[in-house]
Amino acid sequence: MANVARAVRTVLALVLSAPLAAQVVIGAENRSGVIRVDVDLVNVLCSVRDRSGGWATGLGRGDFEVREDGRSREITHFAADTDSPMTVALMVDVSGSVSGILGVERDAARRFLEEVLRPGDRALVGGFGSTIPIWQDLTDSAAALRAGLEQMSGRADYGEGARPRGGTLLYDAVTLVSTRKLAEQAGRKTLVLITDGVDNGSTAKPGEAVKAAQQADAVVFAIHYTPQSRGFAMGHGELERLARATGGRVFEVGEKMPLERAFGEIAEEMRHQYSLGFAPAKRDGEYHKLEVRVKPPGMKAAAREGYWAR
Repeated sequence: MANVARAVRTVLALVLSAPLAAQVVIGAENRSGVIRVDVDLVNVLCSVRDRSGGWATGLGRGDFEVREDGRSREITHFAADTDSPMTVALMVDVSGSVSGILGVERDAARRFLEEVLRPGDRALVGGFGSTIPIWQDLTDSAAALRAGLEQMSGRADYGEGARPRGGTLLYDAVTLVSTRKLAEQAGRKTLVLITDGVDNGSTAKPGEAVKAAQQADAVVFAIHYTPQSRGFAMGHGELERLARATGGRVFEVGEKMPLERAFGEIAEEMRHQYSLGFAPAKRDGEYHKLEVRVKPPGMKAAAREGYWAR
C-alpha cells in the first residue's frame, strides 16, 4: 500500500512525430490489483429521475428494459450501485484560456473527492493542455490525491525525449485516460472534465474520444467553464455530445451554477446509479445502439447511447 499511497507524478508525453497509440509514456503498470471486466457482458450504468425531477430509488430489475438496436434484451445482471466500488478520473484543463481559475478548481476538486470517495474507491488526478500530466495515478489514498492536486498547474515536466505538441489536448486526454487507465478497472467508472471545451491540438477526433469512453464503460461528466469574454456557445456543444453519448451531463459554470455546486450535483448523481448487464446479440466489433427504458410512469433514465461489441 505504501507505493499506492505515495503521490506519483506521471506524464503522458505526447511526441509530435508518433501516432497516438505510441505517444504515451505512462510509467510501469501495476497489474497486481487489476480486475478484468467480463467481456461477455455489456454493462450499462444509468441514473433515473422521477416525474418531479428527483432521483428514483428502490427500483428493481423488473422496472427496466434495455433495447439493443431496437430489440429488447434480457437483463441478466442488476445492481443498485450506490455501494459498489468506483473509479474516478478527474482531468482539469490547464491551458492558458482557463488558467485564471486553477486555484478555485483545486479547492473544489479536493472537496469533491473527499465527499464522493468511499472505502474501496480509487481516483486519479490529471490535466491537459499542451501535454497530459497525471499528478496522481490511481490510488485510494486521500492524502496522495490532495498532494496530487497541489501539483496542479499549467506547467509540466515533459519527460526525456518528449515535447509538447501545442494547443489543448482535450480529446487526446479523454481517449488516453479511458484506454490506459479506466478500461481495465472493474465496477463503476467516471471521468470528470473541467474545461472550456475547446480542443485545438489533439490527434484523436471527437468520435474516437466518445468510442474510447464507451469501450471503457465510463460515464463522462463535463464542467464547462467559459471566460466571460468568450461567451457561452464555444465548446459547449462538443462537451454535450461527449457526455450524452456516455450517459453523463454537462454543467455550465456561472452565477446559478458555481463550480462547487456542479461538483455536488455530480456526486449526488453518482450515488443514485443502477447497473444493468446483458449478453450482446453479436460480438462483431461494431457499434450497437442502446436505449434504457423505465417502466413506472413518469420516470426517465440517463444512460449511454450505445456500445462497441467486443
